[in-house]
Amino acid sequence: MTRKAMLAPAAFAPPAWELPDASALQALVRGDADSGQQQRAMNWIINKACGTYDLDYRPDSREHAFVSGKRFVGLEIVKLLKVNTGALAGAKKSSPTKKEY
Repeated sequence: MTRKAMLAPAAFAPPAWELPDASALQALVRGDADSGQQQRAMNWIINKACGTYDLDYRPDSREHAFVSGKRFVGLEIVKLLKVNTGALAGAKKSSPTKKEY
């Protein structure tokens, strides 16, 4: 049996998109996206544009840095989607010594 080499997508290649992805993102920015469009837009941003769950290693250091930067943005978005904002809001109210910037 022959093995196929797995090739990482080109670091600088634009992510694949479909017309419904573009429509969902445009509706999101206008502020009139329905729930399905909101989910589609965020899914495209996190999974396609940022490559959040893709391996970021590339043999070329510049390509690795580029892909790592995109992935970092996706990880930050995912982190904020999982933050317990209610718990943090309560903690913020109970600790007035915390300095705000």
